[in-house]
Amino acid sequence: MSEIFNVSTNPHVRSKVTTQSVMRDVLIALTPASLFGIYNFGFDALIRIIVGIVACVAFEAIYQYFMHLKVTVSDLSAAVTGLLIALNIPSTLNVGFEIVGCAFAIIIVKQLFGGLGQNFMNPALGARCFLLIAYTGPMTNFVTKHSFAVDAYTGATPLAILKPGAEVVASQPKLLDMFIGTTSGVIGETSVICLLIGAIYLLCKKIINWRIPVAYILTFAVLIFLLAPGHNFDCVYLAKEICGGGLILGAFFMATDYVTSPITPNGKLVFGCLLGILTFIFRMYGGSAEGVSYAIIFSNLLVPLIEKVTVPKSFGKKKPEKKKEVA
Repeated sequence: MSEIFNVSTNPHVRSKVTTQSVMRDVLIALTPASLFGIYNFGFDALIRIIVGIVACVAFEAIYQYFMHLKVTVSDLSAAVTGLLIALNIPSTLNVGFEIVGCAFAIIIVKQLFGGLGQNFMNPALGARCFLLIAYTGPMTNFVTKHSFAVDAYTGATPLAILKPGAEVVASQPKLLDMFIGTTSGVIGETSVICLLIGAIYLLCKKIINWRIPVAYILTFAVLIFLLAPGHNFDCVYLAKEICGGGLILGAFFMATDYVTSPITPNGKLVFGCLLGILTFIFRMYGGSAEGVSYAIIFSNLLVPLIEKVTVPKSFGKKKPEKKKEVA
């Protein structure tokens, strides 16, 4: 019998899952919301989806080429970022502004920090927040007029109408319309049913973990039900707040980002609860009707601390005993 042993470096547990396969599944999961966004907002939405994906892939390839790095656009991470950026902007946004946002996401947020796996915040959300600050007016212009939907609609988003202290309008948003998605908003956030179809796909494929989205939505729901100014214990208002804005899109597709979310099981729950608390505060007491993007980015910054306090202890390991002071 040979006494020679083959020893390899870690990791010793291997998987067929690759970055490309994960990102491909995310693209598949976002397809229902993307298609509904095109139906809801027309040809303008399709143009912005194409531009977002192409621009992000191009910026990543160009940057890596000129920095003499391996070009990694085939892993599809840039394509996912581009699609998420497109789904997080209104269909009326100037395409040039969108391209600026794509450059910010890929070059500033992702590549300058070392590329995929090194960025401290979600690139797509970083781009959305940058665009909201740089182009506030165009980013909050939700006028839609197209030929695909039966009725064109203009004006504020459902969340802006529902926000405490907002001016009372004659037509309140209908819960069914918000669930289906025939309302104003950014391209990919309006249809809850399409987003949930994609979320179920990711959960079944075990691409994402249930802890973050469930803790996020449940915490937010409890706070809205108990503490929403003027609407506490109002189940209809609670349902509208969950269906409105980017809560479902953010909870399942951006808060669960592998790079910028905790890896410990308890850390995921803490992270989700923190997101729910911050989103509640931003929506109910902030200047904007939304708050998901800022809640996720702020919580991304706290991930190292969350992981530090939630890391599991080794089996049999005891806490170090404090030394007694000698008088």
